[in-house]
Amino acid sequence: MIGIDSLLLKEIITRALNEDIGTGDITTQSIIPENYVTTGFIQAKEKGVVAGLEVAREVFWRLCPDIFFQPRVKDGDQVEADQILARVEGDARSILTGERVALNFLQRMSGISTHTAYLVSLIKDNNAKLVDTRKTTPGLRVFEKYSVRIGGGFNHRFGLYDAILIKDNHIKVSGSVTAAITSARAMAPFSMGIEVEVETLEYLEEAITAGANIVMLDNMSYETMKKAVELAAGRVLLEASGGINEETIQAVAKTGVDFISVGSLTHHIKSLDISLDIGEVKPMTSLKFRPDEND
Repeated sequence: MIGIDSLLLKEIITRALNEDIGTGDITTQSIIPENYVTTGFIQAKEKGVVAGLEVAREVFWRLCPDIFFQPRVKDGDQVEADQILARVEGDARSILTGERVALNFLQRMSGISTHTAYLVSLIKDNNAKLVDTRKTTPGLRVFEKYSVRIGGGFNHRFGLYDAILIKDNHIKVSGSVTAAITSARAMAPFSMGIEVEVETLEYLEEAITAGANIVMLDNMSYETMKKAVELAAGRVLLEASGGINEETIQAVAKTGVDFISVGSLTHHIKSLDISLDIGEVKPMTSLKFRPDEND
């Protein structure tokens, strides 16, 4: 997957499978004989933007490398209700055992990409870019931020290590916006910018004077944000943040800010409804199992 390390991908999936399977899928093992095969179709039950097909495929492959997984769409595609997303064929036990984990990833990732695409569409006539936050599911950040990108959004910093963002508690400890920026600048690599969160226009001006590269406007009113854009006059990039949703994002974008960060892109998401339906379960023949790619 673009932007996701293959070893990390496998580690996350292995952990999820171990959590679900434990010592074994006793239901499937008691009902499905060994060496039986089946064909299944992954299907969208509602309209949305797909993300996570390669994750779903890897889930099945971790259980049985011989499983045939044929996507019918690609990540980022807009799909309709009842549309087939992928065909999966092979060892019946492995397909049934991996079903829930594969769907859990695919449903949540597609829910994120769908909501992201919707919010992006609301501000498409403005210059502001939609960005995510660190409000992600622990251990799944790489998947969730990937889904934001698939939906047309942009990633904010991935973690505490790859960008400096000075927030209100940092400022309290430092004593002032200027002191916090000065301390951060002394430690930061020369190529790394500094972002600082402010709640007033006075702090905005102080942040600009102290050398901030990006200023986050935290929970400001629309009018105050407009004044902040005028005050900054292009000297820094401005990011709007704080409780922004589908009802308010257009008004925020119209203020002229450069970025709009929305935590609900990843922490308050309705998963897309996706199912896996299998067909006949039958014994594998003496010939090597070869799925018909044209079926």
